[in-house]
Amino acid sequence: MTNALTSLPTLKLSRERYQRGYLTTESRSSGPDVWTYRWREPSGNGQSVRRKRIIGTVQEYKTETAARKAVDALRLDINAEAVSTIPMTIREVVGHYVEKELCDGRGKTPRTRETYRQHLDDYILPRWGAERIGDVKAFRVEAWLEGLDKADGTKSKTKAVFSVVYQHALRYGWATRNPIREVRQSAKRRETPDILTPEEVGRLLSLLPDYARTMVVVAAVTGLRRGELVGLRWEDVDFENGKIQIRRSLVDQIAGEPKTETSKRPIPLEPALVHALQSWREKTPYIKPGDWVFASPYDLGAKPYWPSTVLQKVIQPAAREAGILKRIGWHTFRRTTATWLLANGETVKTAQELMRHASPAMTLGVYAQAIDNDKRVAQGRISSLLGLHSAKAELAISA
Repeated sequence: MTNALTSLPTLKLSRERYQRGYLTTESRSSGPDVWTYRWREPSGNGQSVRRKRIIGTVQEYKTETAARKAVDALRLDINAEAVSTIPMTIREVVGHYVEKELCDGRGKTPRTRETYRQHLDDYILPRWGAERIGDVKAFRVEAWLEGLDKADGTKSKTKAVFSVVYQHALRYGWATRNPIREVRQSAKRRETPDILTPEEVGRLLSLLPDYARTMVVVAAVTGLRRGELVGLRWEDVDFENGKIQIRRSLVDQIAGEPKTETSKRPIPLEPALVHALQSWREKTPYIKPGDWVFASPYDLGAKPYWPSTVLQKVIQPAAREAGILKRIGWHTFRRTTATWLLANGETVKTAQELMRHASPAMTLGVYAQAIDNDKRVAQGRISSLLGLHSAKAELAISA
């Protein structure tokens, strides 16, 4: 491949030279061509020394834009001292943050990394990428978030990601304060999420094929997250002792660590659930210890069923056929589980342990919703304390 030289723009915001260098491709005697970044740096005797760094292969970075993003993070490292006096743009800081923090081995699950990138690419960079980091004001970000036609939860997450970017800049000395902390943004949902009644789940189960019915049963009884559900292998299921060990979470067919350390706790299986899994094992051809519990025959068992496809093509149509008009997603079953546990009189501690939440507040505040009938019963107890039931009886007799 002929070397493609790409000049990168220079910053003229400081007397100190900010190394920009240039990006080029180089051929190798074996293997694919590589992207190479070249620059000059002072040697201490008034002269400059030429440096170069291989960024990656043209297979790893298929476009010049992708290679330039990797170079952005590298340039910040090269100029760590000089850059502290130069007004950085949000795009430059984000590039460095992605390179340093959204990579494997930094403690974030694949789903979390993907979520962060989505908020950066879809919301933050299009609006704020060209802004200098010191020019962003809290009231401007607040007005921008208010104007986004997105759910409050989405806007709250966007604010949180933006704040993380500023914390990254603070650590490297590229910012003196984090204005995002002063932004007011509620995380409350505009609408209460739906939960299902036992009767609705029963109608749904009666219309599902074996594999989908078993998936819903396991999800509804254990409260497993969808990535944990499809990430199960038979070796994770201890039929003898009635337990499931959560060893991985599958996101977009990529296996990663469970969401939190708490999420790794074993989950007990009551006898009916053990029976449901044993029945499914007798029907699936994929029963080796290393096979996926919900292995897809379309991939000859190499991959589990894709949860989004099962939801959209199987579960949601069956729900409509069953006359269930509520919005159903995989998280609906987890939220429903928490609600049923508390509605059945289980302690908050028991519900927290089964849901594998970090705190009881999360179980109560995020997932559990009281069922209408339980609300009426609770009201009835208060009415009895006030003597309203006896007063009602007296009125009925006198009538």
